Amino acid sequence: MQELFHNLPGVIYEYIIRKDGSRSFTYISENCIDILGLKAEELQKDSSLFRQILLEDDRTAFEESLSASHEGDKAWNWEGRISVNGSVRWIETRSNPVASTEGIKRKGIIIDITERKLLEQEQVLQYQSVVENRVKEQIRKNEILFTQLFNNIPMAVVMLDAVGKVELVNAGFSKIFGFELAELKGKNLNDFIVPTELQNEGMDLNNVISAQGIIQVETFRKRKTGERVDVLLYGMPILSEGNVLGIYGVYVDVTSHRMMEEELKVRNAELDNFVYKVSHDLRAPLSSILGLVNLSRLPGNTDDLAEYIKIIGDKVEALDHFIGDVLSHSKNLKLDVKYDNVDVKSILLKTIEDLSYLEGAKDVEFDISSEVDCFYSDPWRISEIFRNLVSNAIKYRARGVHKPKVTIKIVPDSNWVKIAFSDNGIGIAKQNLNHIFEMFYRATEQSDGSGIGLYIVKNAVEKLEGRIRAESQVDMGTTFYIELPNRIKESESVQP
Repeated sequence: MQELFHNLPGVIYEYIIRKDGSRSFTYISENCIDILGLKAEELQKDSSLFRQILLEDDRTAFEESLSASHEGDKAWNWEGRISVNGSVRWIETRSNPVASTEGIKRKGIIIDITERKLLEQEQVLQYQSVVENRVKEQIRKNEILFTQLFNNIPMAVVMLDAVGKVELVNAGFSKIFGFELAELKGKNLNDFIVPTELQNEGMDLNNVISAQGIIQVETFRKRKTGERVDVLLYGMPILSEGNVLGIYGVYVDVTSHRMMEEELKVRNAELDNFVYKVSHDLRAPLSSILGLVNLSRLPGNTDDLAEYIKIIGDKVEALDHFIGDVLSHSKNLKLDVKYDNVDVKSILLKTIEDLSYLEGAKDVEFDISSEVDCFYSDPWRISEIFRNLVSNAIKYRARGVHKPKVTIKIVPDSNWVKIAFSDNGIGIAKQNLNHIFEMFYRATEQSDGSGIGLYIVKNAVEKLEGRIRAESQVDMGTTFYIELPNRIKESESVQP
């Protein structure tokens, strides 16, 4: 915004007369050197320099006009002459009072009106047409600059009239909110983009009309589709001699930043839980192993050491599985997605073979049906999804009268591949079903796994931009429904 002020054909300033009588410029735009012949830092350091460049004949009128405006606490407009490097210039200064507890505070603009004054003098009438053409050209350039800035600024900008009706919207506004100017022209903007629950918010653009100040608020609005969009809203009045001619509203879309903040909160919570759980699940088996080692060293201990070794082996094996799951989770988070042709059935058969060492694996019957001929996805993540699902199906298999069975159906559907992974195992209670994809959640006391298997599955599916859900009944079994996009087009685009 300061860069915009510096490029305006006038000096923007803020001036204060404090209660103790001291005076100073609290802000003055850097282009004052072009108009006043003084640097901004000089004027801010010593405001009396401005009075020194006034022509002596105009100083009294200047002081009287300024004092009168302070006494009435009203808008101020003054014209006079200054001396800049030996030449005389005419300037016009306008300001408006601003509420302040420190003293009398004003914001205003100083404009070089030398050319206008010269035009008013008869001795320069022969140059009038030249000057007028120059002014017209400058106006045309300013209009072009304004139009380009308004239309091309990478934010949503709307201009309202003095009663709050839409005059203009830029391309950024249409992109964010979905409305074109033809839909909004002459209408109340709030009727289109302010959600019902915020109608009485009180921090909208219309308040700028009465406040005659700049507002900034973080809020949310709605798109044409009804979708919520989080925004930073800036409202700025367009003033002329103390009158509001219109309002600028600028909306900055911060939806992605808000989502990132929420995601960061979730990830931080998961990290805290992860650190606690990892330290616990690493120490527990190590403590058991250390206890068995100490027992074996006790004098007179006649226990079968081979049994100790077996228990230690089981603990080490469980520890190894847990570490493998942690590494798999870490790899899934960090590894870029790489698309390739996936032979789903081959991956499934290899996964089943690799997990055949698990207790009860030989008792489980696998029925695999695949109708997919060409499926492009990330082979490693597909393998991780099946590894965890197959492992769970074996661990929580049917017992007793039911023969453990896993049915896997894979079918193509438009640009998607749908997978139904069903078992007839112990099932999951209804109250636990909504939590099974959470980190370290164990849905049954029978669980002896790491508790992050299904969490890894869900994260892998999300990395592939797919969807997953589960249905289950206790003692009847569980079915996971997975839908994954077939990335054959993406894979073709990277082919040499």
